[in-house]
This record gives sequence, C-alpha cells and structure tokens, in this order.
Amino acid sequence: MKKRDENEIKKGSWKLLFKMMKETKPPMVVFTIAVVMSITKTLASLVVPLFTKNLVNSFSVANITNVQIAMLVSMFIIQALAGGLSIYMLNYVGQKIVAGIRDKLWRKLLKLPVEYYDANETGETISRMTNDTMIVKNLITEYSTSFFNGIISIVGSMVILLVLDWEMTLTMLVAVPLVLLVVVPLGRQIHKISKATQDETASFTAILSQVLSEIRLVKASSAEKNEYEKGALGISNLMSFGLKESKIQALISPLMSLVMMAILVLIIGYGGMRVSSGALTAGDLVAFILYLIQVIIPLGQVTTFFTQLQKTLGATERIMHTFEFEEEDHNAGLALGGDQFPIVLENVTFGYKPEEMILEDINIVAESGEITAIVGPSGSGKTTLFSLIERFYQPQVGTIKLGHVDSTTVNLKSWRRKIGYVSQESPLISGTIRENICYGLDEPISDEALNEAVKMAYADEFIQALPEGFETQVGERGVKLSGGQRQRIAIARALLRKPQILLLDEATSSLDSHSEVVVQKALNNLMYGRTTLVIAHRMSTIVDASKIIFIDKGRVTGCGTHEKLLATHALYRKFATQQLRLNQQTLESIPLMLEDSLVS
Repeated sequence: MKKRDENEIKKGSWKLLFKMMKETKPPMVVFTIAVVMSITKTLASLVVPLFTKNLVNSFSVANITNVQIAMLVSMFIIQALAGGLSIYMLNYVGQKIVAGIRDKLWRKLLKLPVEYYDANETGETISRMTNDTMIVKNLITEYSTSFFNGIISIVGSMVILLVLDWEMTLTMLVAVPLVLLVVVPLGRQIHKISKATQDETASFTAILSQVLSEIRLVKASSAEKNEYEKGALGISNLMSFGLKESKIQALISPLMSLVMMAILVLIIGYGGMRVSSGALTAGDLVAFILYLIQVIIPLGQVTTFFTQLQKTLGATERIMHTFEFEEEDHNAGLALGGDQFPIVLENVTFGYKPEEMILEDINIVAESGEITAIVGPSGSGKTTLFSLIERFYQPQVGTIKLGHVDSTTVNLKSWRRKIGYVSQESPLISGTIRENICYGLDEPISDEALNEAVKMAYADEFIQALPEGFETQVGERGVKLSGGQRQRIAIARALLRKPQILLLDEATSSLDSHSEVVVQKALNNLMYGRTTLVIAHRMSTIVDASKIIFIDKGRVTGCGTHEKLLATHALYRKFATQQLRLNQQTLESIPLMLEDSLVS
C-alpha cells in the first residue's frame, strides 16, 4: 500500500472529505433545490424584522394595512414550508452520500486481500463501516443543514445591519476576532481528541467482536473476569476522551454565550443612546436587535458545525486509509479452461514478515488426478502452503503454476473456482443448511443436484432427520451442528462447485472415530478423479497417496511413496510409527467401547 505522510493527510483532510463525497455522485438536482429553498427561507426570515420596524415606528393599529398583515403571514408560511423542504432535501442528499460511502467501503472490504485482515482487527474494520460513517452522516444530515442556513442568515442579516446602521454593526464586529482566537485552537484540540476517540472506539469494538463471537470459549475458560476488565478499560478510556471533549465544549459554549450577550447589551445601550439623539428610530433599533438575534443563533450553529467537522475529518482519514489499501482484482488475467493440469510450485519462498520466512525454496509437483499428501510437524508451513495455492498471499520468490500457466497471469475468480477447500474447522455462515451448501455459487442449484451432492457427502441422513431439513438454521458459525455434520456440509458445498483441485487441510483430525469414518467416505467421493492435496496426520489418509511430501521447518526434506519414506526418511518413519502405535491403541479400545455401550 502506498504510504502517506501524516502531515500530508492532515493538510488534505478537507480535500479527502469532499473527494469522498463527490465520488458517491450525490443528486445535484435535489441539492440545488434544497439550496434554493434554504435561500428562500432565509430571505423570508429577513423580511419579518422590516415589518416589525414599521409597526414599532407607527405604534398605531390604524396604520397597519391588510396587505401588510397578508405579507407578514405569507412570509411566515413561506419560511416554514421552505425551511421544512430544505431540511428534508439536504437530509436526503446526506443520506444518499453516506449510503454511497458505505456501499463503496463494503465493496472495498470484500475485495481487500487476506493480508489486510491479518494486519487489522475485525472490530476495527467494523468500526470504520459503522462508527466512522455515522460521524460523516451526522455532519451532512444534521449539522450541515443548520450550517448552510446559518451562513445565509448571517450574511443576509449582516448586509441589512450595515444598511440600517453601519457604525453599530462595526462596533459589534470587534468581538469576532476575539472569538476566533479562542475557538480555532480549541477546534484543533477537538480534532486530536476525536481521532483518539475513534481509535479507542475501534479497539473497544474489536474486544466486543472477539469476546461475543467466542463466548463459549470465554465461559469454558472462566475468563469472564479478565474479559470484563479489558472491556471496562475500554469503557473508561472512552469516557475519558468524552470528558476531554466535554471540557472543550464547556469552554466554547459559555464563551460564545458571553460574547453574544455582551454584544446584545452593548447594542441595546449604544442603540438607546442613538435613538434618544434622533440618529436612529425605535423601529430601527428593534429591527437591529431582531437581525442581531438572526446572527447570534446561527453563529452557535456554525461553531457546533466546525466542532463536528473536526470529528468528521478524523473519521475521513480512517476511512480513506482503508480505501488506499491495494485490493484484489478478481477479473484481471486469463480465464482457465476445463482441462486438468498438475499443480507446480517452483522455488517458492514466503514469509508473513520479510525477515521471517515460513517456507523456503519449495519445489512440489502435484500430478493431475492424483492424491499428494503434505505431512510434517506442526508449524512447518503446511497450511501456509495451501494459502499460497489459494492465492490469499503471493510468494516473495518463486512461482505457482497450473501446468505451464503462471497463477499470476490467471483470472483470480477463475483460479479459485477451480479449487475446493475443506479445512479442519469448516466455516459456516449464519443461515440455513441450503444456504451454506450453495454458498458462493452464481447459478441457482436444482433440488436434484443438491440432493446428489448431499448424498455423496453422506449428509442426507442427518439432514432428513432434522424437522426443517434443508431449511434448518445452523446458528452462528454452525454452532447448532456437530463437527462431523459441519464437515459433511462443507464437503457437499465442495461437490456442488465441481472443483478440479481439492485442498484438504486435516479435514478429519478433530472428529470422533464414527464421524471420521463417515467423513472419510464422503472425502473419497469428493477426491475421485480430482487433483488432491491433503494435509493429514492420520496414516489412513497418507498411505494411499500417490506421493507424500514431508515438510520440516519450511523446507521439503522428503518426497516419495509411503514405503519409500519409511525406508529413507528417519523423521517420517518416527512420525508413521507414532501413528501406528496410536491406531493400535484405538483398535484395542474398540471392544471395551462396544462392551460399555451394550451394558448401558
């Protein structure tokens, strides 16, 4: 990702905000009408003090004509209607802009590579989508409306005030530089606090997301107290930042009120003297005070707007940081045909950090239509190897090919469509069994094809036994199903995709013996005729493989059949011997298990 200087970001925050808003293509016709309505409402409000001036000067009901009353009532009605329409339309424009930002951000998040999510906690990413966009929405839909109307009111009122009495108006304006000297530095402090608050909110959201998604682990580990303390610290930090912001608000609001009241008292005193001297009429003074109010109230709104703007600029910087991260291009490159080819890894070297290589100089050929087993100690890089084949990451050195075709030249969507992946903990989405089996497929799946896949995955019996069948809700991450049931749903999902390449990552290691037998049968159906790479610790999966690759500490240290490696590779021989001993112990325990079950 292209790194940006922090000072450059701060200087360009305004530009970033307007650029982000412009890219959402807001409805300019509606915005123009809203502006016209705002101007109309403000002009109508500016006419009212002029009528009041005439009423005060005449001090006689007889001098009030029906036309004046009709015009005054008309101004009130126009002011109300135009004001309501402008508020609604500006809110409409604001909602469209924020919806556009969220839509673009959501599209971006789905296209970001896995390495982005490795570097950024899920809760922080959620905070960008929810909290930061909400701050932008509030600025546009709530504060910008009052700001825009306020600016028009202030400008219009100031023009009329200068016409009524320029000396009094200039006297009033002396206070403006004094207010700015205080408000501007405080606004900068609000900006800093706002950024810190957003970061803390993102961290707090990350804690909530992690704890609530793994609440069973928390309870099973009796970790409620520890997690409470983490959450309480986040709540305390958020309160601390909120109090800091409140202190600044506590300075700004009274200061503005003090200045405005001082100006009002000054104008009434000075204006009274000018009325007594005959330089100003009583009606002019009343109109002057009414226009002054139309300046004072919007000034408070404008100050609030700039405070909120500082928060929004901080949120914009965080959102733009996400937008700047380089995304995956799913459509660039060649589309793969239907032919099967071997998977070839040539001199592949990879590390999540440049200084820490996980895999070094890996050379593997997984022949088309055959089973290639990847074995080795935990932490040797087996799952990382699968991530490279899936193209979640790109190797620092070397190439991954399908036949003679370099993977980097192939359409990413086409490449992943060729691959079926079944992991140790097969992920499920919250939804129905049908939705999980058909997940990610573009075309509607017929009941016939669905039933066939389910039958081959040996999932038909348990699905039919459920009261709602395919429409059964699996719960968050599939918690309502057993491990074996989740695995069989994952296998059915892979079967529906009709992949040419299978990646099986210890797909039976977490299952009990009965579930393992059933799932292994389903896997045999899935593997038939496909190029398959298997990560496994169970000898039953390994011994039948056409080729076994032994990886230790990120390097290939052995390659061959089970018999060859037993004879030539000491570490593999130790690995196999341990497995056989475990299998023998399991076989010896089966009669005892059967006896216990018969007794019960």
